[in-house]
Order: sequence, then structure tokens, then C-alpha cells
Amino acid sequence: MLLEHATEADYPEIIKLVNAAYRGTGGASIKSWNQEIGILEGTRTDDSLLREEASAPGAHLLIHRDPDDSILGTVLLVPADDGSWYLGMFTVRPALQNQQLGRALLAAAEDFAKARGASSLQMGVLNVRDSLIAWYERRGYTRSGKTQPFHYDDPRFGKALRDDLEFVVLQKTL
Repeated sequence: MLLEHATEADYPEIIKLVNAAYRGTGGASIKSWNQEIGILEGTRTDDSLLREEASAPGAHLLIHRDPDDSILGTVLLVPADDGSWYLGMFTVRPALQNQQLGRALLAAAEDFAKARGASSLQMGVLNVRDSLIAWYERRGYTRSGKTQPFHYDDPRFGKALRDDLEFVVLQKTL
């Protein structure tokens, strides 16, 4: 699978895709098993947040396109000092889910990070997203035993609809 670095010209399409995939917003009429409906509402990202995440030191905001140049998926990879890289903003167009595009995108992201010296990948997944955690576990990710707090006081990431949220840290050795 071909991954390419996103450019600023891609940002509007990425924002629309990420919000549709995570929150079912932005004109997306297709609902999927991966959306955070009933957990969070509002936007998942906007121009400011996307730029902030994409400008992290060493960050790679990657996209996969179809032949007509539409973005089908995204992934953000950020190296850390210890050889472990953060994987975030993993997105597949909702209409294309359940066609193994996510598996291929994840494998390509892992290969990309490994080729650049990553020894492992880590990510945070909301603790109440059992189906999503199970999906990652089937692809070799394990629970690290660590959690990270959900920032209820930061409206940039949407409004929480539950009061029991935290992030489970998943990891995979490459």
C-alpha cells in the first residue's frame, strides 16, 4: 500500500474524513462500527488541531489515496526518544470499512515506522471502545497496563457524553 506525506492542500479533506470516521459528522451519512457516537460529540479535529498534531517533532502525517486522488485513509506517526512511536489519527473512509483497507493501512504504517527505526508502536484508545481494542489486539497490539486520562476540560477534542473515559495504552513490538 502506498502511503504519502500529507500536504497542507490535503488538510481540508483530511479534516472532513477524520470527523466523518470518528464522529459521523461533516456530511457523512454512512455510519460505521468505529464511530464514537454516544461517547463523544462535536469535532474530532479542525485545522488548528491538525496542524498542531502534524507539527509534532518528527511527525509523519500520512495518507493513502485512491486512483481518482481522493484520500481513503490517514495515519499519524510520531517518534519518541526510546524507539517507540505513537500511532494516531488512524482513519479509513467509513464507506470502505470492512473491506480490509484498515488492516492494509495499519500494516503499511507499521512498515513505515519500522523502516525509520521504530522498535514499537503505541496508541491510546478510549477504554469503552471494546470492539476497537479487540480489533487492534487481533493485529498484535497488547494492553500495556498503562492508561492516560481523558481531558474533559479541553473542548477542542469534542464533548464527552460519559464520565468514565480514559485512554488504554496499546502497544506492539515491531
